[in-house]
Amino acid sequence: MAVAERTKRTQQRKRKPKILAVINDACTGCGGSPICITECPVDLCMYEVQNPDAPFFNRVEVDPLLCIGCKKCTSKGPMDTFLEGCPWDAIDMWSLAKYETEKGELPY
Repeated sequence: MAVAERTKRTQQRKRKPKILAVINDACTGCGGSPICITECPVDLCMYEVQNPDAPFFNRVEVDPLLCIGCKKCTSKGPMDTFLEGCPWDAIDMWSLAKYETEKGELPY
C-alpha cells in the first residue's frame, strides 16, 4: 500500500494512540514468516522490507500512522499461544511522546 493510501486511512482515526510499536535492529523477519504481521489487527500496519544489512533477508517495519498500540505484535503467538514478546526482542513499545521526540511529529 502506498504512503498516500496509508495516510488516507489514518484520517478516519478517532484518537491518537498512547504507545506505538517500533522495530529495532534485532528484527530477522522470522525467516519470511513474521508472526507479528499475522497477529496485527490493522491491515498493512506492519509490512516487510528488505534488510539493508542482510539483503537476502527481510525485516519488518511499522507504519506509525496505522499502529494502534495494541501490543498484539509483541505478545500473541501462533495458534493463540502466548510468547514473552517477539522471539528476537525486536519490537519496542514507545510512548507517542518519545516517538515524536525522536522521529518527528506525526500528522494525525
